[in-house]
Amino acid sequence: MSDRHDPYGPQDPYAQDPYAQERQGQPGYTYDAYGQPVYRDASQGPYEQAYDQYGQPVAPAAGAYDGYDGYGQYGGQQGQQGGQQYQAQQEYGYDAYGHQQVRQQGYAQQYDPYAQPPQQPGGQQAQQEWIPQQAPRPPYEQPYDEEPRTAAPAEPAAPSGKPSSAAPEGGYHTEQFSFIEEPDEDSEDVIDWLKFTESRTERREEAKRRGRSRIVALSVVLALLVAGGVGYLWWAGKLPGLAGPGTDGPAAVGGQKRDVLVVHLRDTKTGNSSTALLVDNTTTHKGTTVLLPNSLVLPKDDGTPTTLAKSVKEDGADATKDSLNTLLGTDLKASWRLDTPYLENLVETVGGITLDTDATVPGAKKGDSPVVKQGRGQDLNGQAAVAYATYLGPRETQTRQLQRFGQVMQATLKKISTDADGATATVKTLLQVLDPPLTEAELGSSLAQRAELAKTGAYRTTLLPVQANGTLGQAASAAVVKDVLGGTVKKAAPDAVARVAVRNAGGVKSATGKAQVALVNGGYTFVDDGSETVARARSQVTYADAGKKAQATEVAKTLGLPTGAVKQGKGASNADITVVLGQDYKG
Repeated sequence: MSDRHDPYGPQDPYAQDPYAQERQGQPGYTYDAYGQPVYRDASQGPYEQAYDQYGQPVAPAAGAYDGYDGYGQYGGQQGQQGGQQYQAQQEYGYDAYGHQQVRQQGYAQQYDPYAQPPQQPGGQQAQQEWIPQQAPRPPYEQPYDEEPRTAAPAEPAAPSGKPSSAAPEGGYHTEQFSFIEEPDEDSEDVIDWLKFTESRTERREEAKRRGRSRIVALSVVLALLVAGGVGYLWWAGKLPGLAGPGTDGPAAVGGQKRDVLVVHLRDTKTGNSSTALLVDNTTTHKGTTVLLPNSLVLPKDDGTPTTLAKSVKEDGADATKDSLNTLLGTDLKASWRLDTPYLENLVETVGGITLDTDATVPGAKKGDSPVVKQGRGQDLNGQAAVAYATYLGPRETQTRQLQRFGQVMQATLKKISTDADGATATVKTLLQVLDPPLTEAELGSSLAQRAELAKTGAYRTTLLPVQANGTLGQAASAAVVKDVLGGTVKKAAPDAVARVAVRNAGGVKSATGKAQVALVNGGYTFVDDGSETVARARSQVTYADAGKKAQATEVAKTLGLPTGAVKQGKGASNADITVVLGQDYKG
């Protein structure tokens, strides 16, 4: 064997052949450069493998040696003679794992080293030299990804008269090569990209599903909020044209709960007063300041008429409250006398107020800067607030000054705390002695409730319409007395003194005074109901409650009217019996 090594490998693959010692004693045996066994006659010289200029092995020339070649073919003259006597249909070689194989007509099978040689045509076995076999691999050396191959039985082929084809140039057949599919890094990248794309698509779909779920949940929550809000407004009776169970409906305005506080602003410099009713409708959650003109005529305890201004100045707050209850049919329980120094302290305590002024209030002396300037969004301190609330310009009626007082009161309510304890603390800083039964805690709680309505925009200011003679007109009785104040005639005992409202429709102004004197002398409470612009020929006496029929008949007799003028019907809301004086009333 040549000492020249394979240029592609540093070692001879058969350098550690276990049969090497056995083969040393057998002549005619050698290996080629590829580790294939080559058999030759002993008469031939030693075999030398030739290489080309690139270090590749070169196949020997025809007839260079006899015997078996690396594939089990008969070489040289003996091979040719054997081909004439018996055409070999089998080929011998090694697979990729060193196992010798028998190839027959393109079909490779595992070579059995103990198989008998093929029979010659004369019945004799073909003479061939002994072929050494490579020791089989132990089981632990078998490749982990390939099972041991089992040789398939070779079927003898019918002899054909042609010799077997020689090996291609280079000494190898195609069947000798095993192809191993190596992993492709690009394919792994593609698989990773597909997995990434798939996971990214799944994340997008999951995000879309979550988005749709959130939209549906948000829609449901909004629908519930809207339904709840509408339901509350309906229950509270705040929807236009609808009255919920929380209200008594338009027909039962008098049944609504109201908290009314009488406020008298008294100017300590002039002695004049201004009166307002602070109304908190706890049923509809609305608040109103009702301004009462000083010219309003009130009935006194003895039935004689008086004006609001005189009643506050002469009779006091408590007597005025009772007269208002008689006139308006309300239930006023407390009065708050707010002198101008206390109003100044109140405005200062809440940090001043801001409002739109409709007049410029001059200074105390000629040439002084104005205390209040006319304009929108004017900031007023305590002193300016008092000056504006009591200011009455030249040729102005008292109602203009009363409206300015209403502006100051509403702006002050917006600055008072909505907490009862906080509002009570503000009241205590005034150091004012209140008229019983009003206490500081009750006043603080009342102001806090109205402050909450004022800050939420559920508070307004209105003026009670009074006619030139100081009496209430029909519009005032319906719009303010009944709707805002809830004034109504209370059911009294049959023997209680009846309130009689007198309306002059005869065209004679003195008729009202005559009727008042007659009724007061008869023990009735007189209520001035104003006059009508259209004269009536006949007088009329009406009563709303059937239990007042007898008293209505007595009222007609007291005034000298026929009993036929008495009938049941709608009358003044603040009286038990209503009398309309016609031209037939002589007094």
